Amino acid sequence: MQLPVVVLHEPDRSSHMSEDHSFRTPTAHDVARLAGVSQSAVSRAFTVGASISPDKRDKIIAAANELGYRPNILARSLIKGTSKVVGVVFGQFENPFFAHALDRFSEDFEGRGLRILLFTAKTNATVDEQVAELLSYQVSAVILMAVNLSSKLVAECARSNIPVVMFNRTTEEEHEAFAVTGDNTAGATAIAQHFLNTGRARVAFMAGYDDSSTSRQREAAFMAAMSGTGIPEPRRVVGHYSRQGAIEATRELFAAGAERPDALFCANDMMAIAAIETLRTEFGIEPGRQCAVAGFDNISMAAWPSFSLTTYSQPIDRMVAHAVAFIAGESEGERAVVVPGELIIRNSA
Repeated sequence: MQLPVVVLHEPDRSSHMSEDHSFRTPTAHDVARLAGVSQSAVSRAFTVGASISPDKRDKIIAAANELGYRPNILARSLIKGTSKVVGVVFGQFENPFFAHALDRFSEDFEGRGLRILLFTAKTNATVDEQVAELLSYQVSAVILMAVNLSSKLVAECARSNIPVVMFNRTTEEEHEAFAVTGDNTAGATAIAQHFLNTGRARVAFMAGYDDSSTSRQREAAFMAAMSGTGIPEPRRVVGHYSRQGAIEATRELFAAGAERPDALFCANDMMAIAAIETLRTEFGIEPGRQCAVAGFDNISMAAWPSFSLTTYSQPIDRMVAHAVAFIAGESEGERAVVVPGELIIRNSA
């Protein structure tokens, strides 16, 4: 069913309101009076899935258009104690992985009559303040993308029956948040094994943030897979999950006088792409030949011919589906889901 569309224009209120109130905001009562219906009928006309005849809905929408009326969604949520709004706190703007996930969430929620209220934060920040503000909007659920939340505020959300979903992030704290991640351990292990199978012997790892659960898990699995193989312990740099950070980390690894790696695993694709560009433009190194480069996520840019990045995929569609199931109460008791991906070998490694 399509949502009712209210066309905004400069209304002529003079014939429907007294002169003293010609500039006041029109209300549902005004729409009901003009349309000759009850106020409850006006409410149903603006509620997706509510029972109302098409003719009556059209009549109400026409009256609303004439008056310039728009329903106050926030007021409704305060009255009912809930809303059809999901709060999303978004931290990693530079990474297309999260932008793609946000787009998929929006599509899925639209089919369920839900909308997204987006708050922004610094990547990997603790966002108690933003989430506390979200709660004042009576949101139905909270999704955290590339940010952290204290166990105290998660508990507060739980007491209010507001599910909290950590997307592509986990926590070592004991609390009631749900978590959906890709398979960080299997992915990093597969990349390490691929480097070994292709004869790479001077290996490096580029971390995201030291306190990022995804980066830590990928690093731990990669280092464990390399341990005991007879090759030197992988060198480690930190790219801060940013383009500029990855450029500087690549320069550090390949600086003059240092023994240059012949394989580099970056904790996400964006850093790997920045590393590829830096190797080519500053060091004259062609990835896949003198140095293998691999990333993690399989963002769309990874398949571009200019990068042709070897990576481990994170299936966004399935990850989003699990997160939505948590919010909808369809998760059958589980609180954390690891969604397997696959190693995708391209020219960079």
